[in-house]
Amino acid sequence: MRYFIEMAYDGTDFHGWQVQPNAASVQQTLNEALCKVLRRDVYCVGAGRTDTGVHADYFVAHFEVSEEIADCDKVVFKLNAVLPESIAVFSIQHTDDELHSRFSALSRMYYYRLSFRKNPFSRWNRYRPYFEPDFELMNEAAKLLLTTTDFTSFSKLHTDTKTNECIVSRAVWVQESDTEWRFEIKANRFLRNMVRAVVGTLFDVGRHKIDIERFKAIIDSHDRCEASTSAPACGLSLVDIEYPTGLGFERTVKIER
Repeated sequence: MRYFIEMAYDGTDFHGWQVQPNAASVQQTLNEALCKVLRRDVYCVGAGRTDTGVHADYFVAHFEVSEEIADCDKVVFKLNAVLPESIAVFSIQHTDDELHSRFSALSRMYYYRLSFRKNPFSRWNRYRPYFEPDFELMNEAAKLLLTTTDFTSFSKLHTDTKTNECIVSRAVWVQESDTEWRFEIKANRFLRNMVRAVVGTLFDVGRHKIDIERFKAIIDSHDRCEASTSAPACGLSLVDIEYPTGLGFERTVKIER
């Protein structure tokens, strides 16, 4: 029987989602909590891999057990009692076996958040730059992300992905307040380090280090060495994942708009 988990985590203290030798990961921490609560071996599969220090306002994983879970809400309560404060579980739902947390996802959306005012309460989930970029110019450059499908220039090198093609349907900088902005990017899939590489290169546009024509040339080069340094991980968070309807899974958490 397959169950989906809705959750969120602060990635500050983790080396990303995926299990790694000799390093704390969200996946391993969740696996251990599930084994303890369900009293059986459980292995979770996540909707994707977030990098070291990257957060998830919303994340989905699935696991399988041989016997039906009688009370999912009770399991959620127990999980939240044993998990660290940096991980929260919202729901557990029995779904169709055809639904896969990673491969069934129709789209994902990330936010990259900025704050231009020193704030001790947001230092772990927002990047505080020491420059104020030209957001209008960055939004002009970001439109080019909607016209390409090959994101090799923004992909981590030497990964095991078979293709670097992604379809980006949203890419825009949005002002939240006088001192806070966020970059919203939505796509059917993302490559390793892709969003941070995009943001880092957009920063060069916003600081007038490169122009929009050069930004386009970087995209067309299909060469990671042409793009800029990745933006710091602390500002990045996965905020939304969409799945097909009618397969037993319903989102219970609303996305901040």
